Amino acid sequence: MSEARLPVSVFMIALDEADRIERTIAAIRDWVDEVIVVDSGSTDGTQALAAAAGARVLHHDWAGYGPQKRFAEAQCRNRWLLNLDADEVVPPSLRREIEALFATGEPALDGYRLRIAEIFPGETEPHPLAYYLDPVRLYRADRGRYAASPVHDRVEFPPDARLGELKPLVHHFSVRSLGEQMTKLNGYSDLQVETLASAGGRKVSLLRLVTEFPLWFLKVYFGRRHFLRGRYGFLSAMNVAFSRHLRIAKLVEWELRNKR
Repeated sequence: MSEARLPVSVFMIALDEADRIERTIAAIRDWVDEVIVVDSGSTDGTQALAAAAGARVLHHDWAGYGPQKRFAEAQCRNRWLLNLDADEVVPPSLRREIEALFATGEPALDGYRLRIAEIFPGETEPHPLAYYLDPVRLYRADRGRYAASPVHDRVEFPPDARLGELKPLVHHFSVRSLGEQMTKLNGYSDLQVETLASAGGRKVSLLRLVTEFPLWFLKVYFGRRHFLRGRYGFLSAMNVAFSRHLRIAKLVEWELRNKR
């Protein structure tokens, strides 16, 4: 390991990310010990591009978000892990903050939340008032591990874990197009319904069926500040709201087929 590199293993899961993964790896490869990409069967050349960019590429059949990331964790050789999606880019400001954590040894806490903000097509950086998610992504492997849930990918810690948050925003290039966004959201809804169905389902009220779409539109358009993002923000909010309605509709369909 080079003197300049941090004792951190970066891992990401990927499927058909040839158009995005090189940028993600380029932003981290020169200052972390290793970059690991776990691919679940890309057909667009993702594996070769990731390897050429400096990552160690492994294949693992898709097992759901949690299990896939747990497999990736197990391939890492360092105690400190940084998880990124293949469409998330670490800007220089966040790199400097992470390097500062290791300036005098190991970071003081067990894990750190990263602020992750979407960048829509036509944008080059997050809006100054962008809504962000803040999951734990930088953490000690002996203190945290991804949950086994196939739908929810979150790091679980013991009750006494000490967590912090880093301020610079991760640049999340999550939306290739509105059509691709809807396809992805539709897939999420399938996974969510499968998970609920395996647990015995959940009765959906008429009120929920009627209000799911408008309430989620308001939540995303205003609560997540998509109204600041022009027409694309409006259209993206509509997609998210419809996907939430679709999840409820699929659950009702499952109930009807199973006569609940």
